[in-house]
Amino acid sequence: MQSIEQFLIQVECRAFQMARIATGCDQDALDIVQDVMLKFVHAYSEKPEPDWKPLFHCMLQNRITDFHRRKTLTNRIFSWIGFRTDEEDSEVSEEKFVDPSALLPEELLQHERFGDALIHELEALPQRQQQTFLLRIGEGMSVKETAEAMACSEGSIKTHLSRATARLKQQLEAHSFIGPDNE
Repeated sequence: MQSIEQFLIQVECRAFQMARIATGCDQDALDIVQDVMLKFVHAYSEKPEPDWKPLFHCMLQNRITDFHRRKTLTNRIFSWIGFRTDEEDSEVSEEKFVDPSALLPEELLQHERFGDALIHELEALPQRQQQTFLLRIGEGMSVKETAEAMACSEGSIKTHLSRATARLKQQLEAHSFIGPDNE
């Protein structure tokens, strides 16, 4: 049986990446993840360990949704009074999934371009599709766990994942990693 600290260590990096993709800002993502982790420990540390992952991701999804609601409201208010609220693009530090020393320079460039394109296309997905994709594919959660985390039906999860996958596949076909020859 793992401790709550071990569980949070296991999920923190992926939770940060999910929040960063959803918000487009490292600082906002860090605030969201820290807030969720603190509230999670306070509210659910006594729950059984198998319940932690869906509960944590449910809290994360709710906090991301709250962030978007507040941002929409803030943008409306500031645009109404004539101020712009556009934030500067933040630098994204991406983890390498392949050993760079094992690749030729052109392969490394191709991997970097694909990673950039994937992040860009994930950010362009509607929020529910984006989060479904990240939970199912990125986190490896089951349909049931994802439905619990996102507070929707299993059918909705399947639909969101299907649409997200189709859109990503269509948008990323130009890259040699995804396409008719590499399916």
